Amino acid sequence: MIDLKFLRAEPDTVKANVKKRCKDMDREIDEILELDATRRQMTATIEAKKAEQNAVSRKIPQIKKEGGDVAAVMAEMKALSAEIKEEDAKLAELEEKQKELLMALPNMPDPDVVAGGKENNAVVHVWGEKPQFDFEPKNHVDLCEAHGFIDYERGAKLGGNGAWIYRGMGARLEWALLNFFITEHLNDGYEMLLPPHMLNYTCGYTAGQFPKFADEVYWIENSTGDKKFLLPTAETALVNLHRDEVLTLDELPKKYIAYTPCYRREAGSYRSEERGMIRGHQFNKVEMVQYTTAEGSDAAFEELVGKAERLVQKLGLHYQLSKLAAGDCSYSMARTCDIEIWIPSMGIYKEVSSASNARDYQARRGNIKYRGEDGKLHFAHTLNASGLATSRVFPALVEQYQNADGSITVPEVLRPWVGTDVIKLEK
Repeated sequence: MIDLKFLRAEPDTVKANVKKRCKDMDREIDEILELDATRRQMTATIEAKKAEQNAVSRKIPQIKKEGGDVAAVMAEMKALSAEIKEEDAKLAELEEKQKELLMALPNMPDPDVVAGGKENNAVVHVWGEKPQFDFEPKNHVDLCEAHGFIDYERGAKLGGNGAWIYRGMGARLEWALLNFFITEHLNDGYEMLLPPHMLNYTCGYTAGQFPKFADEVYWIENSTGDKKFLLPTAETALVNLHRDEVLTLDELPKKYIAYTPCYRREAGSYRSEERGMIRGHQFNKVEMVQYTTAEGSDAAFEELVGKAERLVQKLGLHYQLSKLAAGDCSYSMARTCDIEIWIPSMGIYKEVSSASNARDYQARRGNIKYRGEDGKLHFAHTLNASGLATSRVFPALVEQYQNADGSITVPEVLRPWVGTDVIKLEK
């Protein structure tokens, strides 16, 4: 949520930052400011009437004591009370409308984040060399089917398009990836959580996903009307852990990881190059989240980007790091860097981790504060990064590590869990 005081003081700055995201919300911003002016005027009027009501009420006992007639005064107070009640209701309605518009504003991108959409994303650096093959390489779908790693047909039978089943060595390889990620994060001092998969509306609201993107999740409603949604990412749960709490300086930064499946509604049809596991309704991910002070925010972002990169590097997979333009950053984020892994058969890089800094945007929505050295309350900064999502790491791994005989070399860091150096084709 944008700071209303900042919006009031620098509306043109906010408008310009929204435009960097390829959006024009000048009309909405002007309406917020108009509502704000009316709200403040109404608040002053109501407070004045309440002060008058209190002052007269304090005089009534004295009038009675002196034998005076309080009937006229009581009638006046009754009428004033009715006025206040009516105006309070109007004020509450106006505040709700203002809040609704304010919550619809996206986060302001950091000053160094360029304007525009995907076309303005910039590659920061590339790690490793693109794998070269002296044989005709296969795509991950064919490799996974040949090895029996993934059962696409029965996955679709159980869950429809965008669903699959890990089997045999494929399940072990997937579990090895998750174990490797978790072990690395634990070694770095992150606390592991296993959050609920069904969340209440406030979780999506605090994360900045609702109300604008409420139709992009899977909703669950039982016979009692208890409505919840399946988490699209563990970030949605983790950034709500300290909702409505005041943290102390010695608690920060707080560093969490969580493993969960992620449940996403995917709009539109699947493109031919997105076969297999590249795009699905359910996939596994280990998520990193940090709560920091404003001063510690930038260092935390660099840490998260570095951690995500090291995971891919230790797997020995070729990738690039891209800094996203404002229009390609998600609604709640001030800056984002994507780690994009090379899929040889597709000839393109696919994102396996987005590291993002929300600054105080989510904390304002969730009322998450800390008490600073100055003794005052400040909104915390929240950051997140995938560490990592497996549904694209897995295809990249089997393609980049395939051999001429169809076997798959297992990255060294995964061998303790997989139990072999090479996964050979069964004859």
